[in-house]
Amino acid sequence: MSFGEPNNPYGPPPQQPPAPQQPPAGPGYGHPQQGPPPGAPPQGYGFPQAPPYPQQGYPQQGYPQYPGGDGQYPGGYPGGPLEMPRLTRVAQILVGVIAMAHAVIAGSYVYFLSRWDETMAEAGITGDADAEKLADVGKGVAVFLLCLATVFAILGLVLLLQYAKGGNAVRVCSIVYASFAIVTGIFMIAYWGLGLLLIAVCVVTIVFCAKRASADWFRRPRH
Repeated sequence: MSFGEPNNPYGPPPQQPPAPQQPPAGPGYGHPQQGPPPGAPPQGYGFPQAPPYPQQGYPQQGYPQYPGGDGQYPGGYPGGPLEMPRLTRVAQILVGVIAMAHAVIAGSYVYFLSRWDETMAEAGITGDADAEKLADVGKGVAVFLLCLATVFAILGLVLLLQYAKGGNAVRVCSIVYASFAIVTGIFMIAYWGLGLLLIAVCVVTIVFCAKRASADWFRRPRH
């Protein structure tokens, strides 16, 4: 029996040639990835990372100045004035003057009607049917003017109280109110020229309410 024969079934198996070495495989799924060495910029998949873009701050821009501001009220911005302009305040006071004038006129009509019968008796109208009819017509006109003056006084008071929080309708109604009050001034011219003063007050009220400052005040946003 020889151990050196290659076909000997009892001898040691022949030695196999060594297998070639395989390169190390990358980390499989579920294994942590190895990061770049310290100091190296991070790299994307297949593309180099661009350098960081320098961030620039944007300058702060203020609100534009309101083009209609005339310096009569603070807060020249598109939202409207914060305080009531002087022209609007004067218009509010003049509306109160017009309302007070109509209240005085209504009081004078009340006094005149309270002495109506006595005045007619002193004039010798009592007993004459035609004269009494004319007197009754005159009394009816006086009652109508009394009611009209009372309504105008109340309307003026309502407008006066709406200037602080009312909308543009208050401004328009003030213009219409002062326009009708001019008619009252025309009828009152014969009374010591007080009608002329009332007409002047009404005209100034219309002009001040029509100003841009007053329009901006009544059109301001309300929160």
